[in-house]
Amino acid sequence: MDVTLMVIGGIAVLLALFLWATYNALVKLKVRVDEAWSDITVQLKRRADLIPNLVKTVKGYAKHEKGVFEEVTKARTEMLGAKTPKDAAKADNMMTDALKSIFAVAEAYPDLKASKNFGDLQAELVDTEDKVQAARRFYNGGVRDLNTKIQLFPNNVFASMLGFKQRDFFDVDESERATVDKVVDVDFDK
Repeated sequence: MDVTLMVIGGIAVLLALFLWATYNALVKLKVRVDEAWSDITVQLKRRADLIPNLVKTVKGYAKHEKGVFEEVTKARTEMLGAKTPKDAAKADNMMTDALKSIFAVAEAYPDLKASKNFGDLQAELVDTEDKVQAARRFYNGGVRDLNTKIQLFPNNVFASMLGFKQRDFFDVDESERATVDKVVDVDFDK
């Protein structure tokens, strides 16, 4: 009888230790993903904050390009309003298209391309785009680790009971990848 109680007690202790370790590992991964998401939102906001200065600079040279400015303003609003990775990815694609349009307008104005202010803004946008890419990779790595941990057996049994859910990756649509790459590679010094 004592041996049976010891075996049951040992199994209960092992199960409690497993649940404790699983819960703590999932919490750690969740916090890492939340931190990475925060990094993405900071960089997206930084980029969105550069947009009014870019629009103001380009407007000084290309006053009649109203449609382009409206597109950029709408994209900025969408970017600032994005709450989920899916919404942010959609807004990011919209912002990329809008920036592509404004850079195309800049190509038609040699004085604008030569402007120090425009060049500085372009450099800031390229730097910010690099930071967005790095933050996206960090976030997606954290999501991968969290989702893997949640899906592995026997974690999958306990993860849902403990309230952990898989997260969405922050990904650019394949059809938009070429557009994203073009924004970063624009060279106004030619």
